[in-house]
Amino acid sequence: MAPTSPTPADLVDFVTEIITEAGRMTLEYFQDPALVVDRKLDGTPVTVADRLAERFLREQILERFPTDSIVGEEEDDVAGTSGRAWIIDPIDGTKSFTAGVPLFANLIAVLDDDVPVLGAINLPALDELVLASAGGGAFFNGQPTRVSDTADLRGAYLMTSGLTYWPEGSLERLTAEGMTIRTWADAYGYALVATGRVAAMVDPLANLWDVAPMQVILEEAGGKFTDLAGTRTVAGGNGVGSNGAIHEKLLAILPNHGRE
Repeated sequence: MAPTSPTPADLVDFVTEIITEAGRMTLEYFQDPALVVDRKLDGTPVTVADRLAERFLREQILERFPTDSIVGEEEDDVAGTSGRAWIIDPIDGTKSFTAGVPLFANLIAVLDDDVPVLGAINLPALDELVLASAGGGAFFNGQPTRVSDTADLRGAYLMTSGLTYWPEGSLERLTAEGMTIRTWADAYGYALVATGRVAAMVDPLANLWDVAPMQVILEEAGGKFTDLAGTRTVAGGNGVGSNGAIHEKLLAILPNHGRE
C-alpha cells in the first residue's frame, strides 16, 4: 500500500518537532570555547554543529518521507520522486554562531512542485520559533503573528546580514529616504519582519537555503517576499522581505537587477 500523503497539520507538527530538536543540538555547541571552526572551499565557516544538525534533519526526513528530495547546505542533494522537496539550513548565521552571538537560526522549507508550502525559522538561543504553512497562517511561538503596518520608508527599520555585498550607493539611497539600517540579521531579520518588529529585510546575495522559508512565512503573516527584481521567487540569488506596504517603494530605490 502506498504511504498516505501527510496533511498540512502533519507537516507542521513534524517540522516543529525536528527543527526544535536540531536547535537543541546546535545549542550544545554554542559559546563552547573548544568549538573548532573549519573553512569550506568558498571560505565560509562550518562547525560540527552544522554537520550534526543537518545529518539529523536529513535522517528524520528520509525516514518519514523516503521519496522526497532534500537540498541542504552541508551535504549533497538527494533526488526524490514525490514532487516534494525539503530545503534545510542547519545553522543560518554560522558567523554569528561562532562569534557567540545568539541570532543564528535553523531553517526548513517544504516545496511542493517548486512552490513553498511551509517555512520555519527556529532561533534556539532566543527561544523563538516562527512557522507558517500555505493557507494555514503564520505563528510566533504558537501564537498568530502579523507584519507591521508601517507604510512609509522614513523611520522604518530595515535589517540586513551585512554591508559587504551591497552595491555602491544603495545604502546611501536608503538612509536618504530616512530608513534606519541594522545588521546581524540573517534569518533573524526575516523573523523580525514576520513578527511586526521591523518593516523590511534585504539580502543582496543569498543561497536558496538562506531564503527558502521566507516567502510562505511572510505572505502568511501579511507581508511580501521577492527577489531584487520584484519576482516572487526564493531562487533569485537574493531576497527582499517586507511588510508589503513598503515593498514597492523599497524596490524602487534598490539596484535594478533586471527590473524594467
